[in-house]
Amino acid sequence: MPEMDRRSVMVLGALLPFASALTGGGTAFAAEASAPKGGAQWDLSDLYPDLTAWQAARADVLAALPRLKQWQGRLGESAATMLAALEDVSSVSRIAERVYVYAALKADEDQRISQEQEREAQARDMYTALMEAVAWQAPEVLALGKDKVESFIAAEPKLAHRFAFGLRDTLRNAEHVLDAKGEAILAASSSPLAGPGDIRTQLVSSDIPWPTVTLSDGRSQRLDGTGYALTRDAPNREDRKKVFDTFWSANAAYSNSIGASLASKISGDVFRSKARGYPSTLAMGLSGSNVPENVYRTLIAEANTGLPQLHRYFELRRRMLKLPDLHYYDIYPPLVTLERRFTLDDMRAITLAATKPLGPQYSAHLAKGTTSRWMDPFPRTGKQGGAYMNGGAYDVHPYLLLNLGENYEGLTTYAHEWGHAVHSMLANEAQPYELASYPTFTAEIASTCNEVLLFEFMLGRAQTRQEKIFYLGQRLEQLRGTFFRQTMFAEFELKIHELAEAGEGLSGRRFTETYLDLLKRYHGPGVTIDPAYAVEWAFVHHFWAYSYYVYQYATSIAAGTTFARRILRGGKAERENYLNVLRAGGSDYPVDLLKRAGLDMTTSEPYRELVDDFAETMDRIEQLL
Repeated sequence: MPEMDRRSVMVLGALLPFASALTGGGTAFAAEASAPKGGAQWDLSDLYPDLTAWQAARADVLAALPRLKQWQGRLGESAATMLAALEDVSSVSRIAERVYVYAALKADEDQRISQEQEREAQARDMYTALMEAVAWQAPEVLALGKDKVESFIAAEPKLAHRFAFGLRDTLRNAEHVLDAKGEAILAASSSPLAGPGDIRTQLVSSDIPWPTVTLSDGRSQRLDGTGYALTRDAPNREDRKKVFDTFWSANAAYSNSIGASLASKISGDVFRSKARGYPSTLAMGLSGSNVPENVYRTLIAEANTGLPQLHRYFELRRRMLKLPDLHYYDIYPPLVTLERRFTLDDMRAITLAATKPLGPQYSAHLAKGTTSRWMDPFPRTGKQGGAYMNGGAYDVHPYLLLNLGENYEGLTTYAHEWGHAVHSMLANEAQPYELASYPTFTAEIASTCNEVLLFEFMLGRAQTRQEKIFYLGQRLEQLRGTFFRQTMFAEFELKIHELAEAGEGLSGRRFTETYLDLLKRYHGPGVTIDPAYAVEWAFVHHFWAYSYYVYQYATSIAAGTTFARRILRGGKAERENYLNVLRAGGSDYPVDLLKRAGLDMTTSEPYRELVDDFAETMDRIEQLL
């Protein structure tokens, strides 16, 4: 899918429904067995009652494209004409977004069904055609110039309310917008440039013959991505080693092909950055949300400064697990076990209680969503792995794809993804269609804030020392996985793009070497890293799906933690300050939104506070030992 938000489609002709990824795995294998038979549990008829209705809507979008092209050359006639043109594009885009959401969700229900994959491709091609049809907009806005555009905004209140931010954002990017012919060419390139990601998805979802292992308790597990996530924290150390050895060997067998697809994807990034006149792929990757480059580099620098605390955590882990040494396959088991099963009903009740400090409006939205058929919660063979919330259908409601285990990890994933969903509900309620879609930079704040509230709720009700240590350990793992690990991914992504920009050849072997160096630095001398596991880069689908995306998990957990702490220690004012960030949707640049909420992500302070939180959590565990 094109990598921009709906606000941009009004002026630039591109769109990205938001999707977030699963952070972690679990060990509850009862989940699939407890899932009702017969496929997905969400109800897509809220989007379209049947395939015939979907096909008709797609046909309507395609039929409208000649009409949209006829607006070319007319934006400067008057404020009323500009409004009419942008409203027309908006109305067609709104339908197109809904068409794509339906196709994408259906395809993810079972990726083995080729007809559904073909329909998703049809929806993507529809978007490509839409972008081509409106590719003239940005060059035309730039040709009008700032003074004329501002005079139109001042003259027409509806233009100011719905489209001013997008128009001004186009003017901000003036030097990177091509003429109408150039924009049409780049719009047409979006579908082929998505090819590397499509190839990787098909490889891992349907073509790689994922092996099955038999664990020490006699249980067999197919080691696809979901199976690996569900077994990598196995309590038996030999089982963990077997899972790692088997899964990463299966990946390594295809690392040349997967590596070629990633190298092709990066080449596409370099092509687009050069075509648009950006000095680097990083500058292009951050430009959409106007995130200063120093945010990215400061994050990496502060995470590296905090590595001694991460290394301290690995030594604490070794001691608590009573291991003579620590290997990479030892980083997922909980520090202590919690023999507690969380059903889907439990997850709902606990998440509602944990997020109660966010107020009655938030609770009402969460209660409504979690009692509706908006979610497909359990794993199935062929289903898209991981977890995401798709909030793209503005006129309907969010949809959530989950692969839950009935354990604490499943509970945190549930709270995380419903944080995204309520964010969409609040933004859609407060903003017009064109401004409701929020950037990832703020999206992950809503989910990580929920995780912190859940942690504090569970810790506050822990009855035993063992239970307290469990939740504190889970908090450490959240910080390790979301701050340090995602920053490591971000550093890897930057390094491989810089290699491509320097003219260095890229391959699966080169990616593995680069990733291994980072694994060793981030994990320190106390963790033995088997070089065979350094093919892990092939497992991170975000490297294909987006450009410079994963860093936002790390910035967001820093911001989400700060907001959660303020809400728990403060009152209504602190809560409303946070909720106003969510309600703002995409109506302003995310760094500016957070500054107004009292949080400056361009400085070192948020990241240093998070590393301090990490150290203090270890202190609390050591006091309990």
